[in-house]
Amino acid sequence: MTTQLLAARAGEVTPEMKFVAEREHLDVETIRAEVAAGRMVIPANKVHLQGQLEPMAIGIAAKCKINANIGNSAVTSNAGEELEKLHTAVHHGADTVMDLSTGKDIDNIRVKIIEKSPVPIGTVPIYQMLEELGGNIEDMRAQHFLDMVEHQAKQGVDYMTVHCGVMLEHLHLSTNRVTGIVSRGGSLIAKWMMVHRKQNPLYEAFDDLCDIMRQYDVTWSLGDGLRPGSIADASDAAQFAELDVLGELTKRGQENGTQVMVEGPGHIPMHQIQMNIERQIEVCNGAPFYVLGPLVTDIAPGYDHITSGIGAAMAGWYGAAMLCYVTPKEHLGLPNEEDVKQGVIAYKIAAHAADVARGRPGAQDRDDALSKARFEFDWKEQFRLSLDPETAQRYHDETLPQDTFKSAHFCSMCGPKYCSMKITEDIRKMAAADQLVEINPTAK
Repeated sequence: MTTQLLAARAGEVTPEMKFVAEREHLDVETIRAEVAAGRMVIPANKVHLQGQLEPMAIGIAAKCKINANIGNSAVTSNAGEELEKLHTAVHHGADTVMDLSTGKDIDNIRVKIIEKSPVPIGTVPIYQMLEELGGNIEDMRAQHFLDMVEHQAKQGVDYMTVHCGVMLEHLHLSTNRVTGIVSRGGSLIAKWMMVHRKQNPLYEAFDDLCDIMRQYDVTWSLGDGLRPGSIADASDAAQFAELDVLGELTKRGQENGTQVMVEGPGHIPMHQIQMNIERQIEVCNGAPFYVLGPLVTDIAPGYDHITSGIGAAMAGWYGAAMLCYVTPKEHLGLPNEEDVKQGVIAYKIAAHAADVARGRPGAQDRDDALSKARFEFDWKEQFRLSLDPETAQRYHDETLPQDTFKSAHFCSMCGPKYCSMKITEDIRKMAAADQLVEINPTAK
């Protein structure tokens, strides 16, 4: 019974580490050492590895990753729609996908998602457990949760969000918040503790949960149940009290041979993002930080893929290892396929911008190639290199004939007379013909 972490600490290079090293263009020993140190995880359930899973890495030494959330709700969606969302997310570049289904037919949906997915699949087990309890969280016993984690591990789930860090003694710190407890899992555990006046049963069962996770090599995604849900509540005592507990659990999880990453806040103003990232890295000993956004302002419902994309780019720059996307539907409704696309594209931009800012090898190569194609009016190459070629070409073709891009050295913004790049081309031709004379500004 081994895991990527235990293998790495024993000096073993697994096939998954070799695969990841090739994808990341990193030395395989770097991958092994980072996994051994707990700064990198390779979410790869042994069951999912027997299917279509292509191993990937989440960690500060790797490229910044993005996650897309899909899943049905008690109100809408079915297996077919969720598979379409999965395809859209992976097609546009999601590195992992979380199935957050909370409605009916959860098992059937998840089995089909895992069967079809080449990327790691994450879940929040408490959602399905709550469905089986008829929606009554107060009826939960620790064994209910343990059984659900084992059930999902057997299905092939690669990483799981578990809200082990929400402590009874910290609940009072959230009472004066503007938005209270916004984590679904966190609020459910908080209600259970208040009803029973007992400590978080998931915290108390942590070692037993580690036994299950280790058997299937499921990666922990330690949930931040007391994360701020508005910038008014950002960086408060409740958030950081839980973070300290997550730091303790990170160490315990790794000592138990399990891979661990830690989830981060969802609403943080720009000037607090660097501090939040650096504090998590210190408290959790460098374990990969997986952040939701963060949203940097709360005034743009319908555009929160933008408000959060700003924060996500900054978080990645300062050291977040994976960014959980936000769609335009955030706070408003269940995302559809188009919302998933918009969220993924926004976050691919954020993650790539972070990689460029951090100077990751090769990160800027695509930018430079696209810029060269843009200057040379090579429209086909521009479209090919863009994150969303279909949208780029559609926007171009809306105002010029569809075959214009084959030869036109302008777009409809400036036209042929005012295009600065076309003018620059003319200047260079003049210079090549010795018509551009160097002027000495000191000459009389």
